[in-house]
Amino acid sequence: MPTGVHIRDARRQLFDAAERVLLRDGPSALTSRSVTTEADCAKGVLHRHFADFDEFLAELVQERITRVGDQAAALRAAAGTGTVQGNLAAALTDVLDPTALAMVSLVFFRDEVRTRLRGAGVPVLAEAREMLAAYLVEERALGRIAADADVDNVALSLIGAGHLLFAGRRGGPPPAEEVDQLVATVIADVVQRRLL
Repeated sequence: MPTGVHIRDARRQLFDAAERVLLRDGPSALTSRSVTTEADCAKGVLHRHFADFDEFLAELVQERITRVGDQAAALRAAAGTGTVQGNLAAALTDVLDPTALAMVSLVFFRDEVRTRLRGAGVPVLAEAREMLAAYLVEERALGRIAADADVDNVALSLIGAGHLLFAGRRGGPPPAEEVDQLVATVIADVVQRRLL
């Protein structure tokens, strides 16, 4: 991009470019040069907006975590509607999309990014677990799952098993039937059978 040409939203352009590189080539290919080349801008643009490349990557992951927060609000609003199993299966499919899974790989690949994010657990997956647990609390209050359900462990099991089911797939998520079966298996002991 020629010098002096204004980029409307440089941060968004850089984040979108980084996601494309990450999805296409993996975390090892994610460099400041690959991102700015993909964004079709000068390398200096990235350094005008971020102190260093690790800060850029940490903010990229943080943006995904913010999206999980938005998904969490929508899922909590769905409590009492549809079925618990259907809501959880849809939430897993949404939250474990290819970009989110790539972000998890990035966090494992780049120690400095993980250090900067300083959360409990694996960033993105930890927030996804919190999202599911908050939803399950709502459903428990509505009587759609057992009053003694350990929602934290159910959510942890859903995220752990879901991550294994979704990770490493090329060309999209697993078939809906596989996701439904996983959810049904994990929640079998806590959901009220008539409302499954």
